[in-house]
Amino acid sequence: MVTIDAFDRKLIAALQADGRLTNQQLADKVGLSPSQCSRRRVALEQAGIIRGYRADIVPEAVGFAILAFIQITLATHTRDNALQFRRLVLSAPAVLEAHALTGDADYLLKVRLTTLAELASFVNETLLSHPSVARVSSSVVFESLKDQAALPIK
Repeated sequence: MVTIDAFDRKLIAALQADGRLTNQQLADKVGLSPSQCSRRRVALEQAGIIRGYRADIVPEAVGFAILAFIQITLATHTRDNALQFRRLVLSAPAVLEAHALTGDADYLLKVRLTTLAELASFVNETLLSHPSVARVSSSVVFESLKDQAALPIK
């Protein structure tokens, strides 16, 4: 495990705010020389702390108007059934996030789709028809009050 110090935290926070910063810009924000900053960034990437860089796309602007959360209850709680469900989730492009839960549901999926008809098809034809799934409960998001990917690094 890599030890993260105050400079690393500043570096991570700056990259979360703008992943396109040049090494010089990043060094200026963090208060290190460009070479020190570069070494730290590479070390954080190699340690897997920084997983990658990507553009933050407005889903509605590219046609993904439907955001839904779907709770899944598995048919049985066997290892094989869980693996079948995992394969299903990993193969579904509409699933942005999938989380194993405690409580009434076994999993929570965050999905993005283009239409309600596409959501209905995903629920009925992909999820409910899969042998690993017993119950599905979906909620469509009317409005997102807060949607951020950045961690609260201090």
